[in-house]
Amino acid sequence: MESRQEKTESTPAIVIMAAGKGTRLKSKRPKVLHEIGGKPLLRYVIEAACEVVAAHDIVVVIGHQADRVRAAVEQTGVRFQEQTEQRGTGHAIQCAVESIAGYENFLVLSGDVPLIRPRTIEAVWRFHQQERAAMTLLSADLPDPMNYGRVIRKSPGSAQVAAIVEQKCLKPEQLGLREINMGMYAFKTAPLLANLGQLTTENPHGEFYLTDMAQLLEAAGERVVAFKSSEFEELLGVNTIAELASLDTALRARTARRLMDSGVTIFKPETCMIDADVEVAADTVIEPFVQLLGKTRIGADSRIRSYTVIENCSLGDDVLVRQGCVLSESTVESGARIGPFAHLRPGSEIGQGAHVGNFVETKKARLGKGAKASHLTYLGDAEIGEGTNIGAGTITCNYDGVNKHTTRIGRNAFVGSDSTLVAPISVGDGAYIGAGSCITKDVPADALAVGRGRQMNKEGWAAARRAPRVTKDVHS
Repeated sequence: MESRQEKTESTPAIVIMAAGKGTRLKSKRPKVLHEIGGKPLLRYVIEAACEVVAAHDIVVVIGHQADRVRAAVEQTGVRFQEQTEQRGTGHAIQCAVESIAGYENFLVLSGDVPLIRPRTIEAVWRFHQQERAAMTLLSADLPDPMNYGRVIRKSPGSAQVAAIVEQKCLKPEQLGLREINMGMYAFKTAPLLANLGQLTTENPHGEFYLTDMAQLLEAAGERVVAFKSSEFEELLGVNTIAELASLDTALRARTARRLMDSGVTIFKPETCMIDADVEVAADTVIEPFVQLLGKTRIGADSRIRSYTVIENCSLGDDVLVRQGCVLSESTVESGARIGPFAHLRPGSEIGQGAHVGNFVETKKARLGKGAKASHLTYLGDAEIGEGTNIGAGTITCNYDGVNKHTTRIGRNAFVGSDSTLVAPISVGDGAYIGAGSCITKDVPADALAVGRGRQMNKEGWAAARRAPRVTKDVHS
């Protein structure tokens, strides 16, 4: 395949069908925006196509909720063509005529076939060129071909195709055919455009079928061929939520295999939920029932223990995340220890070798190298210096009801248990804060701050309170 950086005379365009509503999904969401593996179906197809040609050679035909579909994938750099009325796949190509007219050949992909691999697209393109065909379709033998269009070949063993017949239009003697049309095509543009106007809506759905081009081109003396794939699973589309779930399972299994092949240990991978874009380095261990979501990156020699959820985070090498933690949009540097049952909210930065312990919550908090917050603590909008220890039950009071404020604590400071730090406030390097203090003023470096009520002991008070009361007898 030619370089994707520039178009040559033999570079094909790729048209991706993404205009359909997906009625059988029974959802308000556009069909191609339903997600598997953490991304919309359409995004996978575009990414596969971008491995074959440049983004500007890709045209996505949109229709149902067109603005929403465009917004979801426009950052990929592809072009768009709107099909205002959804009148079938043939009509979609009619709408895209101007976009493909400058290309000698073009390919057609379906926006709801997320497991398609770039190598399959390239294989169809090579076969199309070798056969000097006007139309090449991708086919496969399915164990159960019900509801799919059947490929009718000119003769057994021949590459040439006579027609593609939809399920509802099959003759009784054709019902046993198992070779189906998988909905991917390559066309030579000139003969396609010369015959495109001959498509009719004389079919049960009253739509323009692109599959009818096989018979029209064959009748015009053009060469129509089929390339049969042996891996039909990657070519399956989505028509129901059950099928969506099945493809999600297949994709996540593929992702887990990719990680394990690169040296990652995943115990019971069938219990883990790992999105397609997740990257994990070798010698890291993922325990059962872990979720790694979004664009999470995890370094080498780390361990993620069971029931942890990590979304869009970056973790360094030798990081331990104990059981039941939730991490979102945060950074954890090498050697850090998290949890169990810790919650890193967006904007948290945990430094090298730092500890965030059980039932500690952070939000936009930065912990320096070796800092520790081991128990029952909330650190919001906080900057914690290297080597500082935060005692159990400490709270940074960051919100005054209108604005958020920052707490800054220097290096090697010590914050006693059950302290309340009312922001905005600064605590200097090496300072100590006595347990149970409410700190409302800045604390200088190397100072001791104690902010609590004076203790008063009343001897015998409790015993007196427990003593039985003597009541007066009114009849005495």
